[in-house]
Amino acid sequence: MDTNVNIREAAKTIDALITPSLLLDRGRIERNIQRLAEHARELGVVLRPHMKTAKSIDVARHVFPGEPGPITVSTIAEAEYFAGHGFRDITYAVGMSPASAVRAMELCRRTGADVKLLLDSVDQADALAGVREATGVTPSVFIELDCDDHRGGLKPDDPKLLDVADRIVAAGANLVGVLAHAGESYGLNTPDALVKAAEDERSATVRAAETLRAHGHACPIVSLGSTPTAHFAENLEGVTELRAGVYMFFDLVQHGVGVCRLDDIAISVLATVIGSKPEKGWVLVDAGWMALSRDRGTANQQVDQGYGVVCDEKGRVLEDVIVAQASQEHGIVAIRAGSGKSIPDLPLGARVRILPNHACAMAAQHHFYSVVNGDSPRIEARWERIRGW
Repeated sequence: MDTNVNIREAAKTIDALITPSLLLDRGRIERNIQRLAEHARELGVVLRPHMKTAKSIDVARHVFPGEPGPITVSTIAEAEYFAGHGFRDITYAVGMSPASAVRAMELCRRTGADVKLLLDSVDQADALAGVREATGVTPSVFIELDCDDHRGGLKPDDPKLLDVADRIVAAGANLVGVLAHAGESYGLNTPDALVKAAEDERSATVRAAETLRAHGHACPIVSLGSTPTAHFAENLEGVTELRAGVYMFFDLVQHGVGVCRLDDIAISVLATVIGSKPEKGWVLVDAGWMALSRDRGTANQQVDQGYGVVCDEKGRVLEDVIVAQASQEHGIVAIRAGSGKSIPDLPLGARVRILPNHACAMAAQHHFYSVVNGDSPRIEARWERIRGW
């Protein structure tokens, strides 16, 4: 019997939680979900949210309060989990291996789900014939595009684009479209630059789709998105669907980019003060990188947030107070370098909330969310989350 889990299950208020513990603010997540849903409607595109951040059916039900809609996933485990909860239109937005493709098609055969694969090479396209033969399922496939030199994918004008498309068809698979992700947008921080990144992403993706159509490939789906470009896109002509994931929670990286405010960030880790070093200006808490993650995504931004921004127990930001250092189970809370502020009074046993640099990475350290609303200490629900691959 896991005593810790039983105690957490019984907790009705956050002061009864064993720390560190992951909190999710229901009011904030509902506001964030509504914001992008409205923007997608205004732009006339389908929103295909990425569930890699939340990894939770309870979060998905807030995104889709009615019937399950189209989603994106980053692991086959997520695809299996959400298919088990009735989701049928799923894009696996990570480059396929033969083994992952077989596993995805076996899922389609068992559940009737349509799991779309992603590839960018002739070798991957050729492997589809074996996948089809092994599973008896015809794969649906996107060609991944590189719109900003961020990671995998083909350039829109790469001659191999047509070679890959032809080989997909030759392997007996369905080419359903093109897919891009403007990952370089995470390094921007002005509205003009973000608007330009969104337009560059759109024009590159549409151009590739037009090339494929000119050579006889239908290319019905034109899919793009990152959380920054999704929010700053002003025109999505030629695009059919928009993807984003961390927008449900937001985080300090997105705040540094300029996509959200601090009070939009919906998750935090509740931690307890376990000591202090007054001579060093330190307060010690029981949340280290095992609870917060090692992600230091703000280190290259204009404001370095250390391992996370510190709030009081009600979620109010403590100005210039960050987790400056972290070991496995210890966090060192201190004043940001260069600030004239003094460390606030945080006595032994006091509770704080720590906002994430990267919401996906912080959430991945935990098995479930304790759902709260605003500054209320009441725990409204416990939402489980899927882990693994």
